[in-house]
Amino acid sequence: MTKRILMVEDTEDNRQIVRDLVATTDYELIEATDGAAGVAAAATKKPDLILMDIQLPVMDGYEAARRIKADPVLRGIPIIAVTSYALSGDEAKARAAGCDEYIAKPFSPRQLLAKIHEFLA
Repeated sequence: MTKRILMVEDTEDNRQIVRDLVATTDYELIEATDGAAGVAAAATKKPDLILMDIQLPVMDGYEAARRIKADPVLRGIPIIAVTSYALSGDEAKARAAGCDEYIAKPFSPRQLLAKIHEFLA
């Protein structure tokens, strides 16, 4: 069965980078452009992994991650924060919200793909 990745990202350029990256794999990519849509997509699509931006419209990635992890059906889905929030303490804040991993933007596509494989292997 094909593994599904939910990408919650509001910036088209960043979505295109991840689309191109995932196109080289057998994974299926689902997209949401704001935090509320990301929570809804997680509930309906049940992805195997979530790539979560933090600075999002409607609901930020911290709150979206908290809501996903609070749902007993969804809490086991790993969340990788992929964010430009890269100051001291930002990684700890993302992990406290429920993110399982943290990658700062700009990221190395090779590094992101390695993390995706690590979680979906």
